[in-house]
Order: sequence, then C-alpha cells, then structure tokens
Amino acid sequence: MTDQKTKYSLTTRIFIGMLAGILVGSLLRALFDDSGDFAFRVFGLQISTYGLLVDGIFTVIGQIFIASLQMLVVPLVFISLVCGTCHLSEPSKLGRLGGKSILLYIGTTAIAVTLALSAAIFFQPGGDVTMSSDTTYEANEAPSLSQVIIDMFPTNPINAMAEGNMLQIIVFAILFGIAIAMSGEGGKRIANVFEDFNKVVMRLVTILMNIAPYGVFALMAKLLATVDFQIIGELGKYFALVLAVLLFHGFVSYSVILKLFTGLNPLILFRKMRDAALFAFSSSSSSATLPVTLETARNKLGVKNTVSSFTVPLGATINMDGTAIMQGVATVFIAQVYAVDLSVADYLMVVLTATLASVGTAGVPGVGLIMLAMVLNQVNLPVEGIGLIIGVDRLLDMTRTAVNVTGDCTVACIVGKSEGELDESVFNDPDAGYKEEEVDFDHFERNK
Repeated sequence: MTDQKTKYSLTTRIFIGMLAGILVGSLLRALFDDSGDFAFRVFGLQISTYGLLVDGIFTVIGQIFIASLQMLVVPLVFISLVCGTCHLSEPSKLGRLGGKSILLYIGTTAIAVTLALSAAIFFQPGGDVTMSSDTTYEANEAPSLSQVIIDMFPTNPINAMAEGNMLQIIVFAILFGIAIAMSGEGGKRIANVFEDFNKVVMRLVTILMNIAPYGVFALMAKLLATVDFQIIGELGKYFALVLAVLLFHGFVSYSVILKLFTGLNPLILFRKMRDAALFAFSSSSSSATLPVTLETARNKLGVKNTVSSFTVPLGATINMDGTAIMQGVATVFIAQVYAVDLSVADYLMVVLTATLASVGTAGVPGVGLIMLAMVLNQVNLPVEGIGLIIGVDRLLDMTRTAVNVTGDCTVACIVGKSEGELDESVFNDPDAGYKEEEVDFDHFERNK
C-alpha cells in the first residue's frame, strides 16, 4: 500500500489534480448552468446540482486551501528573514543583498514591459477591434513614491503582521534580526529559538503541499465551470499576444539572464520550479504561493537562507514582470481601439512608469489594474479602456503569477551565486528537496 501511495511525485499529483479540475469544470459548464437545472430537494429545500458543486463544495475546498497557504505567509517571512539576517557575518552584506535584488527586479520588469510594447506594436492586437464596453473601471488613487517609502516603516509591527503588509514586515524583520546579531549571548539564544521555529514552519509547508492536489482540483474546477470563453474569442488576438509574451519572458528572458550572470543551466531551474509554478497558476497569488516558492529556492535550488529569506519575499512584493507585460500590451491595445497614436516619448513613459510602479504600488490592493490605470493616465488614454480587458484578465493572471514566481527564484539564484550563498551541488541534484516533500501520515496513526 505504501509503495502505491508514494508512486507518484507531488508534481505529478498536482498536475493530475489540475487536469481533473479542468475536465470536471468543463463538463459542468457544458451540462449544467446556475439557473437551477437538475435540482433536487433536501428537507424541502430545492438545491441546484451546479450550485452545490461549484458555489458549494469547490468554493469551500478551494478557499480553505488558499487560506491555509496565506496563513503561513506572515510567520514564514518574518521567521525566515530574522534567521537569515541575524546570521549575516558582515552588516554591509545586507546592503549588497538589497541593492542587487532591487536592481535585478527592476531590470527584469523593464525588459518585460519593453518586450510587451515591441510585440504589441508589431502585431497590433487592437487594430481590428471596433467595440465599446459597458464595463467601466474606476481606479483607486495610488500613493506617491515618497509615501510608499514612509509606509515601509511600521508604527505597529503587530498591526503590520495582522494586515499582511509585506514591506513593513520585511523592514521590521531585518531590524529585529540585526538587533539579535548585536546582542551577544542573549541574541544567540534567541537566534536558536527562531531556527527551531523555522524548521517547524517549513514542516508545516510540507504538510500543506501534500494536500495541494485537492485544492488545485477545486480551484480549477470552479474556474472552468464559471469562466466565459466567448469573450476570449472576441479578444483572441490580445489574449494570445499577452500569453505568448509571458511565455517568452518566462522561458527565454530568464534563461538568458540566469546563464549570463551565473552560468547555471536554466533547464534545471525550470524543472525544479514545477511545483511553485503550478501553485502560482492555480492560486493566481504570489503571496499565497510564497511558502512553496521559498521552499523551492532553499531546498531544491540550493539558495541559502541568508539570501532566499530576503530576495524571495521581496520579489513576491515588488516583482511584477507578468503584470508589466500585461500593461505594455494592454496600453497599445487600448490606444489602437480608441485610434490614439502614441509617440516614442509615450512608449518610453510607459516603460518608465510601469517599471517604477512595480515598486511604488507594491502594497496596494488590486495592484495590476491600478498600475495599468497609472500608465494610461501618463499617456492620456481613457482609463475606461480597462473595461475591455477585464473579462479575460483572470485567465491571464494565472500565467502572470507563474512567471512572477519564476522570476523570484531566478533572481534569488543570481544573488545567491554572486554572494557565494548558492550550493551548486543542490542546484544540480535532480532529487534535491523532493525527499522531504512527502509526509508519512501512516506513521502518525501507528504511533498514536
């Protein structure tokens, strides 16, 4: 029985769960609708089969899965970052880590939006579209860059943790870790406690990863049962172009960057990113995927905790290459639909705004559309044009998130290599990290 249980790897089981969810969701959409067809009565109440499955079972399982991952984000980031910071041998190393990470994240975002603009100008996704949208979008006002910098420093760290404000948590964890490192023997005792906490939290991540196939199944089944594929046909050229640029950036750009800066084999990186990419694709949230991304960077790619604990949470907060690609294509698409000619200066402004906005609006809810609204305002395009693409944005967001987490681990490997904090034997070991991802639940039953 045990051999049969461990026959399939976690990646395979997640992929099976995703395919099963796609199949079940597609069948539900083809056979049922949400109008009460195929209803049955329970205790005198009429219940729709579609509603019971899609709005009931699948929604509950999917949301519990996402909530379980999000539950780990704050303790994982805080504890791992404190552990990494308090063991830094030289204080100047922290400045180098921050400088390299931020420059790389900004650089990859600039490359992403430039690729998107170039592809959109060449293929003209909105050239044949003549339609108006009844959907309007009112953008929330984004804070100024100076306000973002001020808001990075928490007045109440506990409140920052309660609200999940990642930039404030990162700043407080770094300061706390530095204080531990400067506190002598007492600091060493506290550091050992945090190391033990870190092992427990990572074990909890492993446990949750084993239930991931069921959560992924529920998320994909609900998505495929509710998504409107008709709008994809109407915006097919835009959808296909954004998807193509995302895949190009994810596989080609990151491969070139990784090989150029480290000499490492990008194919190994992509193979070891499978679990994190599948999590990101199904959840559409870099923050929810953060526990899996951090586990991948540490245990599968060999990036030591002193680097991974800083670069990966920072990337989940400010790295928005996928969103930048959407902004680039969407800006040109909306300009073409509204017959507005953009100048070279306008395109340069799009690159600059989208790149800086990836950092400047990191803590704002609905960041992707807010950033797009900022870009459109900079080049005098109507913000209402966002209503044209909202219908397909949910599907594209899944791929954007997978690209983002791949970028997080790519930058972590580059920074780790440059700082001598990357274990290449782990990176090149095809089995590294996979031996720890299985939890023998039968062991707990036998020892009760």
